[in-house]
Amino acid sequence: MPVDVAAEVLTNRPLSADYNVLALRAPEIARIAAPGQFVMVKAGLGHDPLLRRPFSVFEILRDRDGSPSGLSLLNKRIGPSTALVYSAGPGQRLACLGPLGRPFSLVEPPTEAWMVAGGVGLAPFLTLAESLRARGVRSTLFYGARRGEELFCLNLFQDLEVALTLTTEDGSAGEHGRVTAPLERDLASRAGASPVVIYACGPEGMLAATAKIAMRYGRPCQVSVERVMGCGLGGCYSCVVPMRTDRGGFHHVRSCLSGPVLAGDQILWE
Repeated sequence: MPVDVAAEVLTNRPLSADYNVLALRAPEIARIAAPGQFVMVKAGLGHDPLLRRPFSVFEILRDRDGSPSGLSLLNKRIGPSTALVYSAGPGQRLACLGPLGRPFSLVEPPTEAWMVAGGVGLAPFLTLAESLRARGVRSTLFYGARRGEELFCLNLFQDLEVALTLTTEDGSAGEHGRVTAPLERDLASRAGASPVVIYACGPEGMLAATAKIAMRYGRPCQVSVERVMGCGLGGCYSCVVPMRTDRGGFHHVRSCLSGPVLAGDQILWE
């Protein structure tokens, strides 16, 4: 069950003029959060903004004895709510509800995990990489951004022995182009008998392209969708996603309940 806590800000680490990592003390949430789940956060005390904002759990923070003590958020400043999260200071308290949503399904060796991240879509993958490493699963991160200075926290993935394939749209770091290009190239060169599961999070166009590539090569694909959410509990229906039915039609599911992690081949992308 999700819990609602007044989470104390521990640290606020700026990554750039628009990105930051905010660490919160929230042991009640950290103890039960699974990779791919999210929290609903309200940073301000007033009515502007009125509603909370969804954030993937980026890190699970631990005390010296290894006990979960809190979590961190990877934030991009794009509006009033994210601006408040960007400027939050140590000691400030944020309303934090979670963990929420359906998490990633983890694989076991010898299956490999290929994570595909675009921009702030990196957020759910650090906890996933940590859990996969504990299971002995080999992991690769395909990570794309607009420019090299927006490829963040690479050392955290390297510490977990995750192989990195990087792309930038301006060619300033890694391969020049979209992150789906090396993904498709590597899938095409891989033997069909070698099991791979693809996990993806990022802009809608990237998710659609990744899911279609995975289907083309017969690989399972789990996507974490990004939707505007008013409550995170299924009451407002603002986060619906069209999904295919067995009879060839479609129906809408609430991504805060059925997701945010959904089967890529079941989403109606067009």
